[in-house]
Amino acid sequence: MSNIDVVITGLGATTPLGGDVTSTWDGLLAGASGVRAIEADWVEELQLPVKIGGQLAVDPSEVLPRVQARRLDRCEQVALIAARQAWADAGYTEPTDEHTDVDPDRLGVSIGTGIGGPVTLLTQNDLLHQQGLRKVSPLTVPMLMPNGPAAHVGIDLKARAGVHSPASACASGAEGIASGVEMIRSGRADVVIAGGAEACIHPITLAGFAQARTVSTRNDDPASASRPFDANRDGFVLGEGAGVVILERADLAKARGARVYATLAGHGITSDAYHITGNHPEGIGQIAAMRAAMKMAGVTAADVGHVNAHATSTVVGDIGEAAAIRSAIGEHVVVTAPKGSLGHLVGGAGAVEGIITILALYHGLVPATRNLTDLDPRVQLDVVAGEPRKVELTAAISNSFGFGGHNTALLFTV
Repeated sequence: MSNIDVVITGLGATTPLGGDVTSTWDGLLAGASGVRAIEADWVEELQLPVKIGGQLAVDPSEVLPRVQARRLDRCEQVALIAARQAWADAGYTEPTDEHTDVDPDRLGVSIGTGIGGPVTLLTQNDLLHQQGLRKVSPLTVPMLMPNGPAAHVGIDLKARAGVHSPASACASGAEGIASGVEMIRSGRADVVIAGGAEACIHPITLAGFAQARTVSTRNDDPASASRPFDANRDGFVLGEGAGVVILERADLAKARGARVYATLAGHGITSDAYHITGNHPEGIGQIAAMRAAMKMAGVTAADVGHVNAHATSTVVGDIGEAAAIRSAIGEHVVVTAPKGSLGHLVGGAGAVEGIITILALYHGLVPATRNLTDLDPRVQLDVVAGEPRKVELTAAISNSFGFGGHNTALLFTV
């Protein structure tokens, strides 16, 4: 790849803490929780052991026109909402057939998802068996396909340089951003709409995770259920949401006078080749991803002052990542874990947490990790708890790791 500098000029999100970036960031700084009891008939009917989730603070139906919303899977809805926010935040106007701010042939999309549209698949399958063929929507396949979120964003914002949909489980959103950088540095695009989306709080996903014993069952206290790095953690909380950033060639952003949040100076993408759900016990893939990101960015471990940890709140995963961070970067780094407030957004996690990392750099302020009251003694790191911390930062890393041994580290600089 070339040495083209890539900057972030726009941010968009819809999460369990808020319907946009500002409300999400403010909620995170305030120590709020987006986790609550799931109010659906199936929770009690199926007697699921998990009755909580990180549900969206603002339902897509409150944002999108009713007719448009009905034609989209929920995962596609959140991706489109976040992308439109990011586009406007970057200072671009809504494209029309007569005018686009960016040449469509130089505009790309890279939005990942870990699961895609199985809610549509399962709902339509039920209709087929219960009411027959005529009740099945002709939009079933476009709504369930995992490239749907990226495709709808590409159509909406008129991107013709390529639309990509990385699917690497919980690393999908971060890999979507990394892939967007590669599109620009390879010369294929000048601007890329990049990120991740997920919306699959459904009986089958909750049941599957419950059977695997990876999710918290603190149903009596939802706000305290997600406890990254805490000695009393008992699993993650499934969430939903999307995060999108506008990646842009630095020279073009400067020429148009765009506000720049940060530079995406490096990224590392590796795989463990070890286990379908567990990370390598020695963290070789995670360490390699962080080191690759630093090498690409031309920075040393001493330059990295902050890590936004993947830290899902699982018993084994948090310990492994803590050791990997110490090995790759060192004990000096200031760490936070947003899943304590957000829950785990799966394919949207890496993108939303990438945005949080960007804002931590931009404001020089690291959010506290919610529910961290008793740091696990095996986590030998400086994890921010209680109150946000002012820190002078020049470089920060956002980690995302997924089932299948997928590891992505994004390195941002100011």
